[in-house]
Amino acid sequence: MRWLGYIELDQLHWLPDWAERPDPEFRALVDKVSAAESWVIDGNYSVARDILWPRATTIIWLNHSFELVLYRAVTRSIHRTLTKKPLFAGNVETFRHSFLSRDSIILWVLFTFHKKRRRYLNLLQFNEFNTINFIELKGQKQVNAFLKES
Repeated sequence: MRWLGYIELDQLHWLPDWAERPDPEFRALVDKVSAAESWVIDGNYSVARDILWPRATTIIWLNHSFELVLYRAVTRSIHRTLTKKPLFAGNVETFRHSFLSRDSIILWVLFTFHKKRRRYLNLLQFNEFNTINFIELKGQKQVNAFLKES
């Protein structure tokens, strides 16, 4: 499989000091990068869905369990805090930001996981974009099998 134009939406969304890019600017960037003939987008921001979904041929939903998503968010935050690995726009996760902040990714998972899962199930069930190939992968075994076949 040949993938061209890999785009991470978090890279477009985040500014230095964990500031969020204003929606109009973010949408303009998403519009620009997804206008290419071939691309792979990593992430899903509802504010840009109306731009991306009509242009997509395939959408892969990693529909992992709540426990796995939470576990990965915690372990990834610990790892990033310890390594100080720069992320989007040079931002670095800190212990305080990851575990003691209202903006914590862990709190975000706790408070949004179930709501977002219901929303995605509805979007897939009542999809107006019937030309899109939707692939739902539940669990790491399905992800591994998919990658092995691709």
